[in-house]
Parts: sequence; C-alpha cells; structure tokens
Amino acid sequence: MLNIRLATPDDIPDILAFIRELADYEKEPASAVATHADLLRDGFGPVKGFHCLVAEWQGKPAGFALYFFNYSTWRGHAGIYLEDLFVRPAFRGKGIGKGLLSAVAAVAVAEGCPRLEWAVLDWNQPAIDFYNSLGADPLTEWTIMRVSGEALPALAHLAQS
Repeated sequence: MLNIRLATPDDIPDILAFIRELADYEKEPASAVATHADLLRDGFGPVKGFHCLVAEWQGKPAGFALYFFNYSTWRGHAGIYLEDLFVRPAFRGKGIGKGLLSAVAAVAVAEGCPRLEWAVLDWNQPAIDFYNSLGADPLTEWTIMRVSGEALPALAHLAQS
C-alpha cells in the first residue's frame, strides 16, 4: 500500500538517493552534488529552504516530492514551486506520482496558494503527458533563465561597481 508522509532527517539518505536517480534519468548525474549536510541544514533546520514528502510502497522508499514556497507579486500571495518529483521505475504505474503531486496540491490549497508550478524537460514526454492528464497547463510563452557557475559571481561583482 501507498504511504505519503513528511520527510524527517532520517530520510535524508533516501532523499539523496532519489535526487541522484533523478539526475541520472535527466542525463545530468554530475550535477547532483547536494550532501547530507546540505539537506539537513536547508530542509530540517530552523529556517526551512524546502519541504519534502516521501512516498513508501509496502514500506519501501518509492519516491519523493521536494517543494518550496515562492511568491507571486501579481497574485499577492505565496505559491508552491515543485523542485523535484520522482518515483523509482520499479514503483511506477501504481499511482505514486499522482499521490505525491496531489499531496503537494493539498498543501497549496491548505495554505491558500493560488498556484503550483514546476518545470519539466521538453524531451520528457511521459511526464508531460502525465501532468497534462492532471490538469496542468504548459506555459509555452515563458523561458526559464539561470545564472550559475562563473557567471553568478561576475554578475554579483557588477553590484559593487
């Protein structure tokens, strides 16, 4: 049976494993550099940078959803950004992904959030189809932008000029 619950610090090894498995699936294994200490500090410390739900199937770790609150200036309210949703391949087709996503949606509704957002890789058609089946709308007019690596301190240096 499926059990979805809030993660605890004891779940960090499983969360790290999920993160690495997701990075492998997304063809970016070297990019997953988060550590136990990082997750402990940011998810279970006095200031939470994220929240996490863990899905267990018959007592075995099957997947997770990691999310955080953002803010919509247009809506004047916090929303939720789903950073990661992952179900191990052996557990797919059992409603676990739908259970995790609906649990995050329930948090959004309980908190009065007007929206729940996430990104999906454009080549991941099974995920896109899954999200569409649940009523998600692709925001095709938006492009995600990122500053990282050497570009981030270079941009920050401009503030000092």
